[in-house]
Amino acid sequence: MRQILTALVLLFLCISTCRATPPNPKPLQIYFIDVEGGQATLVVSPSGESLLIDTGWPDNEGRDADRIVAAAHQAGIKKIDYVLITHFHRDHVGGVPQLVGGIKIGTFVDHGPNLEDSEVTRTDYAAYEKAVAGHPRMTVKPGWGLPIKGIQVRVLTAAGEPIDTPLPGAGRANSYCTSEPSAPVDDTENARSVGVLITYGRFRFLDLGDLTKQKERAVACPNNLIGSVDLFLVTHHGADLSNSKALVWARQPQVAVIDNGPRKGSSPAAWQIVHDAPGLEDLWQLHYAEESDKLHNVDADHIANVKEHCEGAFLKVSAESDGSYTLTNSRTGVTKSYSSREQDHPTQQ
Repeated sequence: MRQILTALVLLFLCISTCRATPPNPKPLQIYFIDVEGGQATLVVSPSGESLLIDTGWPDNEGRDADRIVAAAHQAGIKKIDYVLITHFHRDHVGGVPQLVGGIKIGTFVDHGPNLEDSEVTRTDYAAYEKAVAGHPRMTVKPGWGLPIKGIQVRVLTAAGEPIDTPLPGAGRANSYCTSEPSAPVDDTENARSVGVLITYGRFRFLDLGDLTKQKERAVACPNNLIGSVDLFLVTHHGADLSNSKALVWARQPQVAVIDNGPRKGSSPAAWQIVHDAPGLEDLWQLHYAEESDKLHNVDADHIANVKEHCEGAFLKVSAESDGSYTLTNSRTGVTKSYSSREQDHPTQQ
């Protein structure tokens, strides 16, 4: 009898211990997909829900849509729950008509109707509206969020308007604003970009689409409304129409990624501002910038595609809720790890 009781006690303790130790949660995954100088960033939450930010270019025999679908399959998903279009320029929205034929999509998210007086943009917006007919569509405003389980997706800018109150832990005076020159008014869709902050525990990732300098200033000056971030997608593919020092340096990014093409984006001036940002440990590029110089390109290990004509290698981030993460270059297979920083990051609410 004593042996039976002992066995039962051990079984009970084993069951209790197993229940008290939940399995490790899956990481947040971010794929920076090469669409040759446009944007296509796939985010997969630990719960398996997904968000695609922009869809690359049209045509090219479905090249960009195919690369997005391939990344989705690698991430283990068969459906994209949300497709967020930052703005209606061809290198961001152009891939939608081809993408809807390649994978199941849930809800489309954007800032509302096209706001640029341009024939090509009106044409691309009309193609977008036709392609998304029959899908749920959400128009977002600054301060809104997307209901993706396990992460927080907060809209910071949309349709030319910024958030009007600081995020938790942010709001300090930005000392870089005093030396920042004024920027011209931008009437294009770039200035209307939907910008988002994605948070997973202590990990923070910022993507502002193609937001240009005047609108960057609205979230950076005179007070820093966003705070610091771990991972920064360099705005506007690294163009110098964006990436003011007041915005970039106040973010204090640990790692920055430029989604440039071989002959688009990654201007030397913007590259240098990002490269010199306080606290930056690493800068990565999707392409070697052919029209820049060697001094304004990172080393080959930090570039996904070193040749102009390539197969479209991607950069992948896997982030943990404690703020640590890894970045993998799919061309080389090399992975680099980054430790959580002791910064004033607000935890996910």
